[in-house]
Amino acid sequence: MKDRALALAGLLQAVQLVQQMAQTGQAESAPLAASIDSLFRFDAETPEAVFDGAGKLRPGLERLLGQLEGGAGRDAALTRMAMTVLHLERKFISHSRAPGAVHDGLEDIARQREHFGPAHPTVMARLGELYATEVSPVGPRVLVQGNPVYLGQPDVVGEVRATLLAALRAAVLWRQLGGSYWDFLLGRRALAQATRDWLAATA
Repeated sequence: MKDRALALAGLLQAVQLVQQMAQTGQAESAPLAASIDSLFRFDAETPEAVFDGAGKLRPGLERLLGQLEGGAGRDAALTRMAMTVLHLERKFISHSRAPGAVHDGLEDIARQREHFGPAHPTVMARLGELYATEVSPVGPRVLVQGNPVYLGQPDVVGEVRATLLAALRAAVLWRQLGGSYWDFLLGRRALAQATRDWLAATA
């Protein structure tokens, strides 16, 4: 459950960044770099290594705890987006061609990521194209609500798609760790405790 909590924190960190982009046209740079970098850690030995340490996921861990404990800390729009990504993950993984095509695309983009850094506009644009080409047609579409001024800008749209790809990466990891919807129905308390443990460890 502790590893699954970390994967869900990765998912929520990414969708929260998408929300920031849609509302303000930009996102916090350090959490964004951590989310995008996770796409290129193909052979990480632990879930924590996927994100280069739990400390890089502190915003996502805080958001996950808020979502699990409810009340004023819960964001319904964020929950809907995250659940759509989890649904998309099932379609994506079972698709005959999409997972291999995305992996090949990421290996190709990795060279530019090493040269420019994870959140460079060139890298984000290419990741956005990869999502639009290989993931969007798989469905369902992730509904992103925000300011039309920003959502009408091609650069922002590309960054949103790139970050949704990172959210999908976290969803795939969660499922690989045995995650299922039962975690939310029957394991909510254990998930919240695991999240608190991670937050304490990264304080």
